[in-house]
Amino acid sequence: MKHITDFTIVDRRQLGEHYFTLTLRHPDTLPPVEAGQFVEVEVRHCREVLLRRPISVHDVDPVANTLTLLVQVVGQGTRQLATLGVGERLNLIYPLGHGFSLQGRQPLLVGGGAGIAPLLYLAKCYHARGVRPTILLGGRTKELIPVRDEFSPYGTVYYATEDGSLGERGLVTQHTAFGQDYDHIATCGPTPMMKAVGRAAVARGVECEVSLENMMACGIGACLCCVCDTDEGHKCVCKEGPVFDIRRLTKWMEQ
Repeated sequence: MKHITDFTIVDRRQLGEHYFTLTLRHPDTLPPVEAGQFVEVEVRHCREVLLRRPISVHDVDPVANTLTLLVQVVGQGTRQLATLGVGERLNLIYPLGHGFSLQGRQPLLVGGGAGIAPLLYLAKCYHARGVRPTILLGGRTKELIPVRDEFSPYGTVYYATEDGSLGERGLVTQHTAFGQDYDHIATCGPTPMMKAVGRAAVARGVECEVSLENMMACGIGACLCCVCDTDEGHKCVCKEGPVFDIRRLTKWMEQ
């Protein structure tokens, strides 16, 4: 079930030049949210921004009745959100889309850049089931891996940077940890990275889920701007996804 609610900002943290987090408290009882689902955020007081902005759920605390968003500043909408402070309200449509399946006893979570966002809550959900995932985070530089220490309580964390400023030098698929044995892979990040991870998973015969980051205007499958060409035909990423089994995305990987 989808909800439209005004949340109150109870914490805001700047993470370097390009990222920040907003922790939002629900006025009543926060409904269940799956790891990998997203919200549509209303951008108020900005005439140039008419549409809501889709943002992955970064973390959920059912005890505190809060959810946290990790936001990358990339345009007018997110720049406006970056001006908000503690005590202000933010209207969300949530929870949207289908999340990760939480399969496997030896999972690998692979994130790149802003695609790291949904993996923290995913790692926490695995940990709550008694599973400690391997977490591999990548970026061009360490500054573009905005969240690090938060993952360590829930899994074994590795880093890959193209300039070698954090962890091993190179792409996530070149990291030594990527070559270990896993029974499930979940990934979110730049499309070339996810395609490389998906191809490697298929080659190894390992189940893999990818969280696509297509442009989403409505979040409910009405506008059709986020359509992806899957093996089962055209599907709205906001409604059928954003998480897909890689076996449904053969055409997508070949593009």
